[in-house]
Amino acid sequence: MSVARRSSAGVAWLFLAPYLVLFGTFVLAPIVLGLWISLHSWDFTLPGKPFVGLDNYVDLFSSGSVSFEPFWNSMQATGIFTVFSVPLLIVVPLAVALAMNQKFRGRNIFRAVFFAPYVLGVAVVGVVWRFLLDRNIGAVNNYLGTIGLPDATAWLSSLPAAWVALVGVTVWWTLGFNAVIYLAGLQDISAELYDAAKVDGAGSWASFWHVTLPSLRPVTMFVTLITIIASANMFGQSFIMTNGAPGQDTRTAIFYIAETGLQNFQMGEAAAASWILTLFLMLLSVLVFGFFRLRGGTEAS
Repeated sequence: MSVARRSSAGVAWLFLAPYLVLFGTFVLAPIVLGLWISLHSWDFTLPGKPFVGLDNYVDLFSSGSVSFEPFWNSMQATGIFTVFSVPLLIVVPLAVALAMNQKFRGRNIFRAVFFAPYVLGVAVVGVVWRFLLDRNIGAVNNYLGTIGLPDATAWLSSLPAAWVALVGVTVWWTLGFNAVIYLAGLQDISAELYDAAKVDGAGSWASFWHVTLPSLRPVTMFVTLITIIASANMFGQSFIMTNGAPGQDTRTAIFYIAETGLQNFQMGEAAAASWILTLFLMLLSVLVFGFFRLRGGTEAS
């Protein structure tokens, strides 16, 4: 390797060094430490942290253990939330992005209105909507009553109303982010493709189906993946709005992990549960990648 190339490589590593230090400190080290903790009976209030091997994982998969039912109920709650929120957070932001991509008066205000909720913190969103959805004094039930609809729905303490509330609030809160990503993808589609489709006699729907959607496939894959990961890690809305109610039906996996590790001090079990959730998300990510790749191959053929 020449001196010039070695010098260039050294400069590159010098610029990468701050990121690598942060990445190693706040990503790689916690990953390794979490795996290490999951193999121990780790109670940070006690001095001894004996090595237990895979016992924490076995407990989570053993139907006779104390941890089995609470953990898998929380995984089920996470699955319910993900199944209902992800499709909405793919379709609704796309529709909003298509509207925002049009030229009309007040377009910037329209964009700001949809993106504005995303800048709010989860604590603000949770507290505000907990008040608005209160069964007795909430504005939502009050307005429903004024238009002749049932006005005593227990949005935060009954099923399926609690799931409707959690999914609805999450969609309202985060759709602006996905819409902006879709908007960037829409603006990157060449106008020549639409002109060619129009020459071939394609209408608006045909252009959308055969030009817009295929061109947005990489963007849609990215949006799908980040939305699945975010939905599977939902905690703040459930903790603040419903506190897991009714019973523990809306207590998600992250809720269970936080409660087990930080409240019950069972860090080993919490770390094991975190790794199980991570492996599920990795498997799901591989399936999503495979689906979009297969879809792309089918369209190309």
